Amino acid sequence: MRNRNVLISGAGPAGTTLAYWLRRHGFRPTVVERAPAPRDGGQAVDVRGAAIEVAGRTGILDEFRRARTATRGMSYVSSTGKRLASLNAAFGVIGATDVEIIRGDLARILHQATSDVEYIFGDSITGICEHADTVEITFERAPARAFDLVVGADGLHSNVRSLAFGPESPFIRHLGLYLAIFTTPNDLGLDHWQLIHAVPGKSVTITSARENTDARAIFFFASPPLNYDHHDTRQQQDILASAFSTEQWEVPHLLKAMRHAPDFYFDSASQIRMDNWSAGRVTLLGDAGYCPSPLSGQGTSLALVGAYVLAGELQAAAGDHRAAFARYQQQMSGFVQQNQQIALRNAKRFTPGTRTQIWLQNQTIKALPYLPWKNLVLNLATKGVREAARAITLKDYPVSGARSRPSAFADHP
Repeated sequence: MRNRNVLISGAGPAGTTLAYWLRRHGFRPTVVERAPAPRDGGQAVDVRGAAIEVAGRTGILDEFRRARTATRGMSYVSSTGKRLASLNAAFGVIGATDVEIIRGDLARILHQATSDVEYIFGDSITGICEHADTVEITFERAPARAFDLVVGADGLHSNVRSLAFGPESPFIRHLGLYLAIFTTPNDLGLDHWQLIHAVPGKSVTITSARENTDARAIFFFASPPLNYDHHDTRQQQDILASAFSTEQWEVPHLLKAMRHAPDFYFDSASQIRMDNWSAGRVTLLGDAGYCPSPLSGQGTSLALVGAYVLAGELQAAAGDHRAAFARYQQQMSGFVQQNQQIALRNAKRFTPGTRTQIWLQNQTIKALPYLPWKNLVLNLATKGVREAARAITLKDYPVSGARSRPSAFADHP
């Protein structure tokens, strides 16, 4: 088989899932990650639809389920903490098989599943030079090495994409919001519960996590594109503090805790739109090539499915990267488009623009449990997400002479 040595940039869900399946198919993957270790913390992410089938084929679905957040419900609260409207069940769990899991727990499980893969932590790619049969890679710290193929699975602001395709400005689409996520003590004593405080153009959420031992704070605020350093955490924290400086409820307390958070994350809610995900011996995976934004709730699912398809197509093409990359994009493009559309519809729901809209939202949630047709309302509200999550037919790629299980979603093109 040709092109067996594959360098993957990024040890998130996309990169580690790809490493797992490349190893299963007889390739030799190496994963380089800027962070010094697998990233902990992060927000709760959703795994549903075809991604559940990928997790099952990867043999980690039971571990996903054991680590799920088990959030029981959520409440909207006023500036004084009064509960205005409540709803049982988490936003992300819309089907019986869905799994909501903290991103750091998901990363840990996937890293453990790839213990036979070479990882280079605390380093990143500085140069990509493609030759006829190989790609020469230079690193910040490690000596230069040659690989057959390179996969950028390094997120919204992909370093590999910048090196192989140029600046991100032609590819990024800002959706009008910024978000911040960080771990904070569970000072409110939340028991698998979520509290949301919304004001026009802004929202703050606190959710208990990891059996209530800590909590996650999530901030959203509407804003045009901002100019800041993506590697300057202090500058990002200052932007968030300024945006919420006049807000009440638990906001002042959370902004103080933010300065000591071990896992602060800040970025725009943006999508990546590209006509081609591959250039020569380099291709992109997950958020690096087709980020749907956190507003879709489908980024992790796209990452898992994309990794499975890319590895499978490389195996099916016996390492012929041109054929494999083309089939990978052909298989994934419709699936990506449907899931990106979800975010466009959700943008206004995350941060209603007026107090009237917030009041109407609260009244709807308050009345929903008492409506005789509530199940119909919920089914209609989640229909788009459920259809998008299943909008791909997973191929059955042979592994080590054996066939993996047939797709549970083969009848949902």
